[in-house]
Amino acid sequence: MKHFLQEMEKLTHDLDELAETVTATILKATVALCERRPELAQQVIAGDDAIDREEVRIEEECVRILVLQQPVAIDLRRVIAALKINGDLERMADLAADIAEQATEFARLSDHAPIPPQFLAQTSLVVRMVRDCLDAFVRSDAGAARAVCALDHEADRRHREIVEEIKAMIRSHPEQIDAGFQLVSAARYLERIANHAANIAEDVIYTEEGTIIRHQPTKQPGAA
Repeated sequence: MKHFLQEMEKLTHDLDELAETVTATILKATVALCERRPELAQQVIAGDDAIDREEVRIEEECVRILVLQQPVAIDLRRVIAALKINGDLERMADLAADIAEQATEFARLSDHAPIPPQFLAQTSLVVRMVRDCLDAFVRSDAGAARAVCALDHEADRRHREIVEEIKAMIRSHPEQIDAGFQLVSAARYLERIANHAANIAEDVIYTEEGTIIRHQPTKQPGAA
């Protein structure tokens, strides 16, 4: 049991460090877009391979723990959650690289198309979700995980607002349609990162409570 706890402590630490790398990557990608810095975007794209390698290493560690330690009950759920969280983090990094690719094209297409004011606010919210869901996993805190799930509704709302602002910009300046398309794609990638953070939060709830809440109907904030 002591050896298992030590291995889980290391695994949790590795996931936390991967999450920090991913959040930094998300921030760098959005800065590259908003500041029209293709060289920064290329750093994000180039760094994706290292994140992929770390994801594979952590996956192998999860499998090794499952085979050698044969955990049961909540310990088994925690290893399974770690395996799924690892995959979600890697997918977030892929989406950040997608944003970086849009940033490169956006910088080439336009010096004038405005960035929706909500875009940076959405980035801050998404990064908060990523950090909070991993903190909930580290602290085994189902309540904090539920708070992250609730934030996903806010991320969805902001995404809709960003898309509407971009549509309005295109209607006013049809010549910016290609640049607008890049912005819409980047906004969608950011919203999908929020979805992955919510997935991690759901896995934390499963770990701590043994309840699978994915696909269950939820009320929107303010609904009766």
